[in-house]
Amino acid sequence: MLLTIPAKAEHQTFLYSEPCTDLDALRADIAYLGIPYGESYTFGEIASDQSRGALAMRRATGRILRAIERYDFDIGGPLYDNRPIRAVDCGDVYADPRELKEHLARAEQVVRKIVASGAMPIILGGDHSIPIPVLKALDDQGPITLIQIDQHLDWREEINGVTHGLSSPIRRASEMDHIGEIFQIGLHASGSGRQEEFDAARAYGAHLVSSYELHERGIQHVLDRIPAGGRYYITVDLDAFEPGIAPGVAAPCAGGMTFMQARSLIHGLVNKGRVVGMDVVEITPATDVNDITCITAGRLIVNLVGAAVRANYFGAK
Repeated sequence: MLLTIPAKAEHQTFLYSEPCTDLDALRADIAYLGIPYGESYTFGEIASDQSRGALAMRRATGRILRAIERYDFDIGGPLYDNRPIRAVDCGDVYADPRELKEHLARAEQVVRKIVASGAMPIILGGDHSIPIPVLKALDDQGPITLIQIDQHLDWREEINGVTHGLSSPIRRASEMDHIGEIFQIGLHASGSGRQEEFDAARAYGAHLVSSYELHERGIQHVLDRIPAGGRYYITVDLDAFEPGIAPGVAAPCAGGMTFMQARSLIHGLVNKGRVVGMDVVEITPATDVNDITCITAGRLIVNLVGAAVRANYFGAK
């Protein structure tokens, strides 16, 4: 008579992917990577709650996607459409407490290895400074149209002398030669930008799309403004969304995007051109409710991957 069974193991990888411990031997279509740490404004923020976001996302795997073979109504079938798609989890970028900025250089190096292997990088953050090294690593993928889903502008020049922090990723991206048009979608409330940041974004030519414009005119109106045939990188700050579907963020605020709007945007971009990568950032696991924020972020990734598979992004390795 069976009296006990082994304790259920916690998910060690995201979406049941294979662990990858040798980046030089990486052979995959999709590579998930945790980047827990960015560049903080104060010493106390180094190990912020956002630094535990990647771990929380992996732990929520079974709620994001029950099983790889399950039919998924968001994408019209199983995640990989019964194709021989290989996905790996490269783990987390190592951070040495004695070298508090070296992890940023390591993050860029890891993403370069992922891209060189031909895999699509999907990044689990971390605060919103982590797209900076990721975008640096995509300098041979341009020109890239940057698609930001966010409540905030993120055009600060510096805070406390820190120029690569979570309030500056779009300003830093605008300085990269391979970044072209920038679409900032879901902006609402105070948006954490002073007049000078708003003016800098406008001067660059960034397309500022408030959540109110989304609600009033629809997501297709926004998609129609994004040039077709481009190469797109998507950065998703979960505070862009209504708090009901993303409560676990540092700045929840009513008036945000809906899941359906973001899903339609992702599917539209996949079919409009080529999505070269994506990150999800700013999850605060300690304030999440029933894993809802992790599930929302994870379902956006599922929609990107499922749509990319069906758009024939991935060939034999």
